[in-house]
Amino acid sequence: MKNYQFTIEEEQQNERIDKCIAAVFGDLSRSYIQKLIKEERVLINGNICKANARPVCGNLITFSTPDAVLPDILPENIPLDILYEDHDLIIVNKPKGMVVHPAPGHYSGTLVNALLYHCGDELSGINGVMRPGIVHRIDMDTTGSVMACKNDAAHAFIAAQLKEHSINRKYVALVHGIMKDDTGRINAPIGRHPRERKKMAVNYKNGREAITNYRVLQRFKEYTLVECSLETGRTHQIRVHMASIHHPVVGDPVYCSRKNPEKLQGQVLHAKTLGFIHPSLKTYMEIDAPLPAYFERLLDDLVL
Repeated sequence: MKNYQFTIEEEQQNERIDKCIAAVFGDLSRSYIQKLIKEERVLINGNICKANARPVCGNLITFSTPDAVLPDILPENIPLDILYEDHDLIIVNKPKGMVVHPAPGHYSGTLVNALLYHCGDELSGINGVMRPGIVHRIDMDTTGSVMACKNDAAHAFIAAQLKEHSINRKYVALVHGIMKDDTGRINAPIGRHPRERKKMAVNYKNGREAITNYRVLQRFKEYTLVECSLETGRTHQIRVHMASIHHPVVGDPVYCSRKNPEKLQGQVLHAKTLGFIHPSLKTYMEIDAPLPAYFERLLDDLVL
C-alpha cells in the first residue's frame, strides 16, 4: 500500500476532489481516483469524502492506493539491434516507439520483453521483475543506446557511475531555430511542472540540479542539429532544457508547440554515445549507435 497526502492550495479551492488529486499526482488517472473515492480510500481532514466533494484552501487530503498485482512479464521474440554484448552487459540500439520497461498500458512489446527472450535468466534482478537488468532508460520515442546488465555485480558497478555522473552520455537532436552560439551550457533545475503534473519543467523552487552541455553540429534554414552531453540525468532533461532556451526539439509532442515537419512520430532525439568503465575489464569503453533511417532522411531533406 502506498500513502499520499497534500494540502489544497488557493488555486485548487472549490474544484472537485478527483480533479484536485489528478492535478497534483499526474500519474493517477481521473477514473482511478474516482475508484479510490468510491472505495472510501480518500479522506478530507481525516473524514471520508464523497465523489462530488469540493475541498477548500488548507484542507488536508490523504489517500492510499492498494499494492499493485504485478502481471507476468513474458519473453517475446522481438528482434534487437545489439551494439555490444558480453557476460556482464548488453547494449542495444532502441527503435522509436519501443517502451524500455513494462508499465501500465505497456506490458508487452517492451525492451524488457525482448531482453528476457534474448538473455533468458541472465539479467540482473536488482530492479525487480518489471525492470530486470535495466539501469537507465530513454523515452519511448527517443532512439539509441540503452544498456542492461546481466548480473547484480555489473548492475551495481554501472549504477554507481550513473550516480556520480561519470558515464559519458551524448545525444543528437534536431531543434527548432538557428542557434547562434557554437557551444553552450544549460544549468537549470528540473522538477514537476507546477500546473501540468504530467510534464517536467525548469523549476527553481522544487527542481533538482540539471546540467546539459550542447555543441552545434550543423545549421539549416530553420533548424539546428546539436550534440547534447548530459552531466545529470533528469526526466526529459534535454527536451525541457532545449525548450527553455526557445529551441525545442523538433517533433516533441509535449514541450514543442511549433510545426511538426513530415508528421514525425515524437521528438527527433537520439542517444548516440555511451561511455563507461566496464564492470569486469575496468577499462573505459565507448559505444556509438548509428542514427536511425528516419533521422538520416530528415537531415538529407533539409540539405536539399
